[in-house]
This record gives sequence, C-alpha cells and structure tokens, in this order.
Amino acid sequence: MKPTRRSRGKRSKAIQEKTRVRKQLSPEADPSLDKVLSKIGRPADSDFTPDPFQMEALEAIEKGDCLVTAPTGAGKTWIAEQAIGAVLERGGRAWYASPLKALTNAKWVEFSGLFNGEKVGILTGDVKENPDAPVIVGTTEILRNQLYDAMYRGENLPCDLVILDEAHFLGDPDRGVVWEEIMIYLPSRINLLLLSATIGNAQEICLWLSSIRGKECRLVKESRRPVPLFPLFLRPSGKLFPYLEARKLHPKVAEFTGKRGHFRQPEGFLPEILQVLETFQLAPAIFFLKSRSECDGALLRCLEAGGGEEDEAFRADLEEQLLRYPYLREHRQLSLLKKTRLAAHHGGQLPAWKMLVESMMKKGHLRAIFATSTVAAGVNYPARTIVLFNSDLYNGREFSPLSATEFHQMTGRSGRRGLDKIGFMLAVPGRFMNLEHLKRLFFRRPDNIASRIRNDFSMALNLLLSHSPAGIRDIFTRSLAAYQQNQEERKSKTVRGKSLWEDFLGHLAFLKQEGFVDDRDRLTENGIWASKLRLDQPLLIAEGIRREAFPRDDERLLAAIVALFVYDGDQEMEIDKKKQPRRLNAAYGRMMKAIGPMGRRLEAAGFPLTDFYYWTAVVIYDWARGYDWDHLVERTKITDGGLAMLIARTADNLRQLASLKETHPELADLAVRARAAILREPVIFL
Repeated sequence: MKPTRRSRGKRSKAIQEKTRVRKQLSPEADPSLDKVLSKIGRPADSDFTPDPFQMEALEAIEKGDCLVTAPTGAGKTWIAEQAIGAVLERGGRAWYASPLKALTNAKWVEFSGLFNGEKVGILTGDVKENPDAPVIVGTTEILRNQLYDAMYRGENLPCDLVILDEAHFLGDPDRGVVWEEIMIYLPSRINLLLLSATIGNAQEICLWLSSIRGKECRLVKESRRPVPLFPLFLRPSGKLFPYLEARKLHPKVAEFTGKRGHFRQPEGFLPEILQVLETFQLAPAIFFLKSRSECDGALLRCLEAGGGEEDEAFRADLEEQLLRYPYLREHRQLSLLKKTRLAAHHGGQLPAWKMLVESMMKKGHLRAIFATSTVAAGVNYPARTIVLFNSDLYNGREFSPLSATEFHQMTGRSGRRGLDKIGFMLAVPGRFMNLEHLKRLFFRRPDNIASRIRNDFSMALNLLLSHSPAGIRDIFTRSLAAYQQNQEERKSKTVRGKSLWEDFLGHLAFLKQEGFVDDRDRLTENGIWASKLRLDQPLLIAEGIRREAFPRDDERLLAAIVALFVYDGDQEMEIDKKKQPRRLNAAYGRMMKAIGPMGRRLEAAGFPLTDFYYWTAVVIYDWARGYDWDHLVERTKITDGGLAMLIARTADNLRQLASLKETHPELADLAVRARAAILREPVIFL
C-alpha cells in the first residue's frame, strides 16, 4: 500500500508556496565555506601505490580467512583482483559472489578484461557462461546451491578461494540466511575473503568464523575515506552553510531544529537546488528521494531548467549503450536524459535502463541522478555530492529513522576516487528531516550484524540430502545465531532453548507427514527430487507436480501457472475471468484444487503462506504469447521494473523445474521451452 503520511495539501497552496520559495532562492555560500570549496577539483595524477591495509589483507588471505572493512571506494575490489590473480598463478580456482545480478554482471565484464576472458565464467541463474572456468563470478544463491550439491555428492567444492562482496548482506533480513549458510558449509580448506564497507561488529564475525572453521579469520580495518566527506546545509534562501561545527550542529543549522514550516516539500524545488549545486561546482550529484514516483517526477520538474547540451563524447557513449540495448531507443525517459543530462534510477525501471544510467554516470556525462535509497547498496557510481531531504526511510511497511548502516551506505557514494579531492553531503531542511538525528549518524559506527538464519523447507530438504538430523543439529550449533546466543547467555548467565533446532523439528515433522521424509529421517524418492526446487514454495510446487496439476503440453500455460508461486507483493488487479482464455482459467483452477488441501495443512501447522494473485498468471501468459511490452505495462499499471522482476522470478522457478530432467523429463523439457518464451527483450540483455 502506498504510504499516505505525506499529504501534499491543496494544489493551489502548493503552487503558491513553490512560487514564494523560488523567489527567495539565490545561490550563495557562507564565507566560512571558502576554504572548503576551494578544495574542489581533480587530484593530480599519480602512480598507484597500494595502501597498507590492502597489503595486509593480501598477506592475510594467503594464510587463512580475512574480513576487510573499508569505506566505499577505498580499494576493496583491488584486493579481490590481486587475490584472484595469485590463485590463478598457482593453477587454482576462485569464486567471486555478490548479492546483486547487476553487480555480478559488472564484475564479470571487469574481471574478463583483467584476466584472460576464457578464464572467467558467470553464473546468475539468468546467465550461464563458461561455467567450468577457473574464475567464476556469480550470485550468492548459486554458490550456496553448489555447496548443497557438493555435500550431497560427498565431494569438495573445486575451489581454492571464495570472495563474498558486500558482506554486510549477512545481516539482511531476507537474504542474510544464504550468506550464513555459505559460511557454515564452506570447507575450511577454501580460504574466505569477505569485503564490506559497513559492519559494526566485524571483530565478532571474525571470532565466530575462526571458531567454526578452525583457522584464523583476520580483521583488516580501514576507516579513512579515500575522498574526505564534508557535510553542507542548504537554507531555504539558497545559502550554503557548514552542517557541523566541531561535533555540534552549526548555529545556522541549529536554528532549524524543531521547525516544520521551512521547505515543507523541498523535493519540489529540485531545479533551484540543482542550480545551487552547479553554481558552486558541487555536481554531479545523487538526490535521494523517498519514492520511485518522486524520482520520475523530478525529471519532469527539471525539464525547464535545461542544461543538457550534448557533445560528441556524450553522443558516442550513449549510442554505444543503445547498440547494446536496442529496446531502450524507445524508452520514455531517453529524451529527458538527452535534454537535461539527468536521470532517474530505481527498482521500478528496466535493468537495462539502470545499467545505461550507471554507465553514463560513471563516464561523467550526467549532472545528477534522482534515486531511491536502494542505489546506495552494491552499485558503484559515486558522485561529488549526495543530497538528503529526509532523515527517515520507507522500508516497505513504514517509515523509520535512517540507521547508521543506511546512512554510511548513502554517504559512501559522495566523492569519486581519482576525480575529486573532496566529497559532500548536502542536507535540505523539510518536514521529515531530523537534523539532530542526521548529526548523530555522522559519528555513529555502522550497525552490528545479527544472524538472520532461519529454517525453510528448501533448507531442510537439502540438508537432509546429506545429513542426519543429528548432523543438522551440529550445523545449527555452528551458526552465527548460536554463537551470538552463547555470548549473550554468558553475559546474562541465563540459558535458553535453541529455537533454530526446535523449529527444524517442526519442519521435519511436516515433511514426514507429507511423505517427503520416511520414518528413518531419510528423504523419500519424492523428497530427493523436491530438494532440487530451491525456491520460496518448494512443497506447494512439489504437490502440484505429484498431482500432475501443471500444464503438460503448452509452455506458455506452464509459465503462467508457475508465475502464481513467485509474486510476494500485495498489488491487487481486477481480472474478469470471463474475458480470459478458457485454457488459462482451467489450468488455474486445476492447480488451486490440487494444492489447496496442502496449503490448508501448512497453515494449520503454523507455516505462513503467501497469497496467490491470478493477475500474475494472466500477465505472464500474455507476455509468453508475444504481447507488446508497453501494452502490458500500460494495461496492468505495473512498473517496468516490477514486470521485469515478475518475469525473472518466473524464469528462475522454471529453471528449478528444468532441473528435474531425471525424474520428470517431460515437465523439465516444457520448463526449458517456457523459459525461452518469456526471456526476451527487454527482460534479458547482453
């Protein structure tokens, strides 16, 4: 549901306020900023010399495990490159895992240029190239799945070094479990290199890893930013002031604490704010806005400001991107990018468009990007200045104050190594900007990571492939959750039950009840093939397979029915079933009838279920039948990014079905054809 707390008030009032404030804006800088602003410029070119922390990390990873924490842009990737190069020289193999497909694709291109391209492969689920190469770049989920397979076969993962980039994802509520599983399952003979900019309890993570892997995990910590950060404050008049004076708010900033009437909606004055930035050479900038619609709206508001004069380098680089992604020649924001040299970047956009924007920003062609906070994590295209309007963040459910980790991720984008001597953060006052809270975040270390490990049926099935329940209990005792609980119990001198194990027993009991596990705690034939369904709802999909409820002769119908299992949002859409193809309605009804009883048993046993939305099947069916992309987006009101995500997740689930070629060859073959029917431009791109 769209947040409602930020009512814009009456349109006429907004226009009056906009006119009033625009007249007040006059770019000006307080004299106290003269010395700081004079530092703006490009540093002198110099030969690269590794920093001490980089050399320390390379020494550590030769001997054992290493966790490197250093600010964004400090040179963590260089450590990874050198470590991989050393492994290759010895004839070894390396695995580089990242949390994001976009980041994985970028690293694949980067590493292919650094090393012989034949030595680098990529595995993301969507893309599989050169999978036997000595250097594999892939997503963490793929690496976790390879560890499952190796344990099942009783083999050792053919690897000498594993690198987990963006290691703070270990604390991600949704995906942290995958990171923790990798760290637990990874054979200790394989050295582990963790890279992150934001981990508050890094030493605790190292101690935990040392305790379970039988060798030292060394912490290498660098706190110095490669480009210093200076915080600024913009008064409604357009005058810049320092944000801080020592460790306190600057007096001119402190005046605004508690006030609600100034710049009530500062996002509405983006052209003027951009003018201030460019007056004082503070661009390029990343404006962090609270919603996707505000990012898109910012482009339209700035259209009248112009400033998008093209040059030959801009045209050449843009044309190169459009040759890679031809579909984007018709993108609705392309003309705005050309006219203004501005762009929006958020999850509602096509992956290919986001990559184009990132490339143009990296090459210095854009004045500013309007982005949601998600751009702060993982994607590397810093700016000279980042602009904040709010001190809170919408997490999908509610607004909550920015955490230290979120703040450091955002400010980590300010200052471009090799291009800037200094980077800036600009705070703009408004109704939802708590200036004191932002000040505190400047001096607060990143948040501690807490274990996110949890049971689900996919994990239970895959562990039972290669372990007895007693062995699984031992695995749980090696988890970060158990380590942190033990530390807490030592401090409080209280002992609690191990909820992770108790929860597993509940999953085990249900698996036995449903015939996936026998009385000896071993997987049945159904349990073995169901373990290959490494997705969110393996049991319901397995039940659909057992009851032969999936379409058997139409790949488009199969894609549509699989789509029912992948959507985890709450968007409603009115669907008139009478207007839908009878084959689709019949296939939907057959699946719901087949899995309904198990769904009720799952709920009765206390396991959560997501809702099924028929519109997802309708949309995927139409896409699989060749419907036009823009027509689907317009008809359904789904964002480009939302539709691309639905298709990508459906394709990933179909890939899991395709893995059942030994036990369900006809279904597996149909799943391969179904993937081909939905993976086309603009969802996939080179």
